[in-house]
Amino acid sequence: MRIRASAAVVTGALALTALAVPAAQADGGYGDTKITKVVVDGDNKVSMGTSSPVTIKVSVTATDNSGIKGAESFFLTGPGYGIEMTGKPTCTAVNATTSTCSASVKIDPRTDYYVNKNAGTWYVDAWIDAKDGDFVQKDKAGSFVFQRAGKLTVNAAPEPVKKGKTLTVTGTLSRANWESLKYGGYGSQSVKLQFRKKSSSTYTTLKTIKAGTTGALKTTTTATVDGYYRFSFAGNSTTSAVNATGDFVDVQ
Repeated sequence: MRIRASAAVVTGALALTALAVPAAQADGGYGDTKITKVVVDGDNKVSMGTSSPVTIKVSVTATDNSGIKGAESFFLTGPGYGIEMTGKPTCTAVNATTSTCSASVKIDPRTDYYVNKNAGTWYVDAWIDAKDGDFVQKDKAGSFVFQRAGKLTVNAAPEPVKKGKTLTVTGTLSRANWESLKYGGYGSQSVKLQFRKKSSSTYTTLKTIKAGTTGALKTTTTATVDGYYRFSFAGNSTTSAVNATGDFVDVQ
């Protein structure tokens, strides 16, 4: 089982020790069994905040000329941390030669002692058995990003505003701190100011600005028609993408 480097805790999902995460073993296998696809949570992105548990679902698709018998185990390995999936994966046949095997694990920022450096690119290690005795064992069979949840606020003022006058739009970009279990400002990041008309459902980008060192955002724009203003952050390997809830401005 994969183990974490910096703390000891046992939960229903994980069993972690204070030992270092072992180095990945060489890939192995026998016969023609192959892993063809790995998907984590549908889009290969997992975001976790500071208070609510998150369930990670892993699906591994494999093929063999005799068909797939089952999966031995899945492990998730990332920066300074490792997770064993809960229970044995279950496999569903796609056709006579191919099956998709799935497993899940629940993680909790309040009890599993994550640190911020655990965010980043993670990998899925998988072992799949075929019906004829062939198998494949592959470290880094797939990858995903494990991200600190982001938050964005926005306020456009004054409200209401005269047409053609200047609006000042402010807000804050923050992200989950898994060590303090609070959100803290995320500075020096590129954030888009976006607008949609009252009659539209689509936002367009007006400009891109940089957050201050504490995550503070401030810019100006010209008021033209009634509509909603928001900030939008695209995310990165350690922090999830996030859009602020649009702030409606009445233009008179």
